[in-house]
Amino acid sequence: MDIESIQKEVEERINKIDSLITLEQLRIKYLGRKGLIAQLTSSIPTLPEEERRSFGQKVNALKNKISTLIEEKQKSLTSISTAVYSSVDISLPGIKYDLGSFHPLTQITEEILEVFLRLGFSVVEGPEIETEENNFTGLNIPLEHPSRDVFDTFYLDVEISKNQAPIAENRAASSEQRLLLRSHTSPVQIRVMKTRKPPLAVVVPGRVYRPDAVDASHSFMFHQIEGFMVDKEIKFSHLKGVLEVFAKSIFGKEIKMRFRPHFFPFTEPSAEVDISCIICKAKGCSVCSYKGWLEILGSGMIHPSVFKHVGYDPKKYTGFAFGMGVERIAMLKYGINDIRLFFENDLRFLKQF
Repeated sequence: MDIESIQKEVEERINKIDSLITLEQLRIKYLGRKGLIAQLTSSIPTLPEEERRSFGQKVNALKNKISTLIEEKQKSLTSISTAVYSSVDISLPGIKYDLGSFHPLTQITEEILEVFLRLGFSVVEGPEIETEENNFTGLNIPLEHPSRDVFDTFYLDVEISKNQAPIAENRAASSEQRLLLRSHTSPVQIRVMKTRKPPLAVVVPGRVYRPDAVDASHSFMFHQIEGFMVDKEIKFSHLKGVLEVFAKSIFGKEIKMRFRPHFFPFTEPSAEVDISCIICKAKGCSVCSYKGWLEILGSGMIHPSVFKHVGYDPKKYTGFAFGMGVERIAMLKYGINDIRLFFENDLRFLKQF
């Protein structure tokens, strides 16, 4: 091998090196145990005797030259690195990167759904734009029913034909086929029962809309979770057992629960569900209006008229349903006194969850 050409090659490569890692790779290639110098040294015994001494001296000189070049380059690169790092004040605090997290409403929704998933329910979602039939008529809320004043929502300037395709606003269509923003998640109950047969155990999360004036406890848009179970011989006691598991999973095992008679068009009998105040332990405080109880949801046995509408035989099947406002649950669980905080995107509020 030409010793001089090897030396020239090493010099050219070292001049182009700009990092200590690359320099170390070059050192291993030439000076390592299996490097080029080691190969040259091991080849000496194969040479004619009169050439060995001269060749060995040249290899040794090449080794020393490469070592010197590497040491000098190493010092040069180290001084550059030191100069760069010396310009950084390592005593300064580091840069804090804000990590994203789930919105508190998303967190509480997932927590609620997890409870019902453990109980054997499945999660189904539905459209936020609904027909008047699914939102009202199918749920035993006909056009003249007074409860529509509470549930009436935002109507859209289109109607749909019998095959559900949008048609122009002024085209003739049944009033039950008008489109609107759903006022509760209960229309999904109608959709599911029209396409499936019992037994059913379903929970439905989603956004709903009502023309409410916005204040500390009301919003024109909020979130609900609807749940229902249908099968043969489903009783009110099953409803109570399911809701007790839910309430104690979310608010703690020490709470108590009660049912108060109420009216909902789509359930009969119907009941409001209260839990003992988690703030004052049912002793009475400003949160529970000194009553010791907090309302958390509405519930009841599915009305026979609802079953008839979806084609179920009310003499064969029974079922229960319940619905809750996610914001309401979150406000009670976390002690939040204004629903508007959920929608203002104030990081000072959101970072607490």
